[in-house]
Amino acid sequence: MDDERIELPQGTLDLLILKALSLQPMHGWAISERLHQVSRAALQVPQGSLYPALHRLERRGWIRAEWGTSENNRRARFYHLTRAGRKQLEAEADAWARLTAAVALVLEMG
Repeated sequence: MDDERIELPQGTLDLLILKALSLQPMHGWAISERLHQVSRAALQVPQGSLYPALHRLERRGWIRAEWGTSENNRRARFYHLTRAGRKQLEAEADAWARLTAAVALVLEMG
């Protein structure tokens, strides 16, 4: 399955984290697992990339963290989207859709 994993283009991780958190608050491990699951195991976000991204998003005011208890009864930081984060998600998702549509047009050139 390793051959089918996809390297994330620069800047894509933030968009994916924002999208995951738009559905419900989650702790870091759950975000990573959710992205892995939804992508049918094509995406695996290393902890060394995930947590710096979460801290960056928190500094930008797009997410907020609160301590809570995880499903396995451990103390964990749960992240949730802020109002500014929802706006950023909308803007980034729109930009991603325009970019992928443009790339698809180029790849379909005859």
